[in-house]
Amino acid sequence: MDEIEVVVAHQERATLRVGEVFLKVDADPARTAVEVEAMTLAPVPTPEVLWHRPPVLALAALPGTALGRLGEPSTASAAAWTAAGRALRVLHDAPLPAWSGASLDEKAASLDTECAWLLANDVVPADLVTRNREIAEAALRPWTPVFMHGDLQVAHVFVDGDEVTGVLDWSEAGQGSAMYDLSSLTLGHPEHLDDVVAGYGSEAVDLDVVRAWWSLRSLTAIRWLVEHGFDPAAPGCEIDVLRAQL
Repeated sequence: MDEIEVVVAHQERATLRVGEVFLKVDADPARTAVEVEAMTLAPVPTPEVLWHRPPVLALAALPGTALGRLGEPSTASAAAWTAAGRALRVLHDAPLPAWSGASLDEKAASLDTECAWLLANDVVPADLVTRNREIAEAALRPWTPVFMHGDLQVAHVFVDGDEVTGVLDWSEAGQGSAMYDLSSLTLGHPEHLDDVVAGYGSEAVDLDVVRAWWSLRSLTAIRWLVEHGFDPAAPGCEIDVLRAQL
């Protein structure tokens, strides 16, 4: 009998692996419904849905390995990163899903709230929060909505050699900012930004906005990570990203 591997677990969600099957348990059935619909619509490889019985979603394992992990050097080739950029452009050029992601106003309000929490609780040095807050302003401008993945962490993109074999975790998908997806994919891996842009198309990328989203995403993620048992101060993770921005 295959052993059960706990891939990730916190108060909101848990993912278990049993052999070649992943079981995702989500406290919010709406997120799972979005994930299934987004994978149906997305014009890029996604995991096969084996069955869906809320609150559990069963997915087949993807071939290959993750493009990388936050806090660890990526062993994937430059060509694989470029392929990830191409796949992301295909997604962003696809017809929009019917639902929207977080709005510009919601992102701005979240940034204000989270920066205030970081300062009040002395989690991150004040100068680091203040300077990155200034950098993040460049992300808070109107965008033309695209079919956005919404949580395109590097660990959610699987590759085999130089080809993308699938993209995981679509529960945050919706209409949103293309630069947000690009920043999520390259967060903590700035050395591969040029590779991704080469695949995506440089004419469609605003590098200042991508870097601004690095600051915004890191600032707004730290409290959630702390409260759910993760360490944003681990080497190469969110707090190091904030330091690197300076």
